[in-house]
Amino acid sequence: MTARLEPGPEQPEGMLPSTVDRPAGERFGHAPTSPLPPESAPLLRWIDARLPVISAFRREYVDYPMPRNLNGLWNFGAFVTVALLVLLLSGIFLAVNYTATIADAFNSVEAIDRQVPSGWLVRSIHMGGVTMFFAALYIHVWRSLYYGSYKAPRELLWLTGMVLMAICMGAAFAGYVLPWGQMSFWGLTVAMRALSSVPLVGTPLAHWLLGGALADVALHRIYVLHFVLAFSTLAVVGLHVMALHVTGSNNPLGVEVRKPADTLPFHPYYTVKDGVGLALFALVFAVLIFFLPGWLTLPDNYLRADPLSTPADITPEWYFAPFYAILRAGGGIGVPLAALSIAVLFVLPWLDRSPVRSARFRPWYRVLLPVAVLSFVFLGVAGFHQPAGLWLLSSRIATAIWLLFFLLGLPLLTRFEPRRALPEGIA
Repeated sequence: MTARLEPGPEQPEGMLPSTVDRPAGERFGHAPTSPLPPESAPLLRWIDARLPVISAFRREYVDYPMPRNLNGLWNFGAFVTVALLVLLLSGIFLAVNYTATIADAFNSVEAIDRQVPSGWLVRSIHMGGVTMFFAALYIHVWRSLYYGSYKAPRELLWLTGMVLMAICMGAAFAGYVLPWGQMSFWGLTVAMRALSSVPLVGTPLAHWLLGGALADVALHRIYVLHFVLAFSTLAVVGLHVMALHVTGSNNPLGVEVRKPADTLPFHPYYTVKDGVGLALFALVFAVLIFFLPGWLTLPDNYLRADPLSTPADITPEWYFAPFYAILRAGGGIGVPLAALSIAVLFVLPWLDRSPVRSARFRPWYRVLLPVAVLSFVFLGVAGFHQPAGLWLLSSRIATAIWLLFFLLGLPLLTRFEPRRALPEGIA
């Protein structure tokens, strides 16, 4: 026997009940509504009821609760983001005038500087943006180390930040090669020799990256790698921000927010604070571009690459100098040591198991961390000097201090460091 659908009590004769022509919200028992306030513009409420991007933005970047005691060091996350966007935009404008061949790469960069309207300015912004980006990034990492922002429950927040730093270092090195000046060529040569020294995987990886030789295919692959790494940072930044908004921001006291009185909405309090900081950041950026352009790259890189003429000293940009000093100080094990100096940061949440976050309440950590940071700064200075005599010995001592702080110091601090009483709350 076949069942027959009868019209409902309010259904006109001859029509069957159907949900196809009804609004999506009514099919599930409710009409589309927007969580925006009633005083919002009707058009915005209509859009948000169907695609809630406006309310999501308001929830995550306007009403989002932030600890009320954040200091100026928390501005550097915004500085890093803005510098990254400046790099991506200026890089696009440079790319349309760049030629990725051995014969024409240097000439195309010279043409950007001398012939393309405002090309010198865009290139200066791009080079200065790299300097400002890494300066803000290193301070951002140091702040996280000092206040324990890598500790539970923020391990993934820390790991995404470290992945972002590694990707940016790869993109920066690839970008450093592209002008094909003397330092570009010889820096790439040193890097490939170091990579080839890695057992098993080093030589095949260097061969894959260069296509077998330093020819047009090598420069083209580095050009593609530069773009791929640069724009992949957007995805990692998205993951980093998502992880931040899940766990909430750390604060100088290192204690969790316990009540609404401990927080302030992101807007207007921290948007204004970030805005003031960004104005100062832009001022320093402008001084660097217009008054200190010689700081943006090494003089030898304004000379065309010449495989037959080795520079008196092959030195990297300042943000790679600490790792270059470790590479040279380690001799035959320089490459593993340089890799280890970065790898320890990835496992930091598991090396430091102390339940106390902020260095304010960790008397021994508060002394040892500045020593490790100063050793890193010294390695940056040593990276610009020949690895011989006192500079070589000092580099090895600084390398040992940096690595021992993480591999030995932090586990010992976890067990033996005296603990101070933490405050009950932020307010």
